[in-house]
Amino acid sequence: MAIGMMLAVFGGMLVCIQNTFNANVKRRVGAWATTTLVLGLGFFASLVAGLISDGTALFAVTGMETWYWFSGIIGVGVVMSVTQSVERLGPSYAISIVMVSQILFALLWDTLGWFGLEAIPFTWKTVVGIILIVGGVLLFQLSGKEKVLNERVRRVG
Repeated sequence: MAIGMMLAVFGGMLVCIQNTFNANVKRRVGAWATTTLVLGLGFFASLVAGLISDGTALFAVTGMETWYWFSGIIGVGVVMSVTQSVERLGPSYAISIVMVSQILFALLWDTLGWFGLEAIPFTWKTVVGIILIVGGVLLFQLSGKEKVLNERVRRVG
């Protein structure tokens, strides 16, 4: 469990770094070029890593539901939407919204048992947890807005 938690934290850090980089790339080359670059380089890197670790077994894909093959297409939407939200909102605000959205949709998928997941009961503890998470994100985001607005007013005035 500890390794899983560390990997999740590491993944969260990488997502934030990647989306910050992507937003900077998008400013120079546009959204579609950024998405192509990100997913193209990701394909190449995962292909090389997969061949090194798994060899030709990398291509032995059987017994998988057909709709799971569309994950890469979903990745286009992920890169496009998150990159543009980071550019428009800044990394902390955009990633906070992404995080809350992920939690809420994961809760929906878990509760309904969609996409091959085992259904998990929706309880009052779940509601309290969601309220605390959303409240914490709102508190975090609202606490920094006044300072940012004051700095903008000083620069203009």
